[in-house]
Amino acid sequence: MTFEILTALADRAALFTALRQDQLAAATDALGEHRWDADLAAGTFTFTAETDPSRTLVATPHLVASIAPGPRSLMWSWALPQGDRTGVTDDLRAYGEQHGITELTTGEVAFPDDIGDDVDDWISRLAHTVAGAAVEITGLSPYYSAPAGGARAVLLLDAPIEPLTVAAAVAALPRILSGTAMRDPRASVWDLARLAGWTMEWTDDAFSGALVSDSTGTATFRFDEQARISGVEGRIGGA
Repeated sequence: MTFEILTALADRAALFTALRQDQLAAATDALGEHRWDADLAAGTFTFTAETDPSRTLVATPHLVASIAPGPRSLMWSWALPQGDRTGVTDDLRAYGEQHGITELTTGEVAFPDDIGDDVDDWISRLAHTVAGAAVEITGLSPYYSAPAGGARAVLLLDAPIEPLTVAAAVAALPRILSGTAMRDPRASVWDLARLAGWTMEWTDDAFSGALVSDSTGTATFRFDEQARISGVEGRIGGA
């Protein structure tokens, strides 16, 4: 399997995912130098400040998948004896069954043959793809990709981070857009509004702009002739 459908799902959620990862990074950066510890049995994923162990950020983890270089395969959490049993990752399999996506309904998915020589780099990129697809399907974010006994674990985190608002997005987008690849920016903006719970409407029949809004303000995304995002104009609060 080539994971093309998972890549398409992750692409659609790319903008929302990038903004949520930025929020997680800001929350953990506030701790300074920090470490993380996962206890799946206890249901905790904890970021702890190195200089002051009393300063923590504690999230509830949901193991999505384990990606291993030895067997060269991805194992979905619902197929693992120690996998997530909260029902979150069962949603991935249910989505696969509903839409006929074999990659989501097969417990162990083998790597394709043409992944290249740098297996670790390929696994890291696959982990982010799997996480993005999981965000798209479940709406839960942010995520974390962590080394685990020679494999790489992909986890969704139910973390104490503020919901993504239009105001927060407008502040972050100037730095986020330059580093976020989107195959279909219009679809990514539409999905950003859907996943964040904002309202959205197109500015015209040519889909040259999208107006998003919530209680914190409004923002207009402009698209050029190649459907790329050419600018974002925000109006926050009563400004």
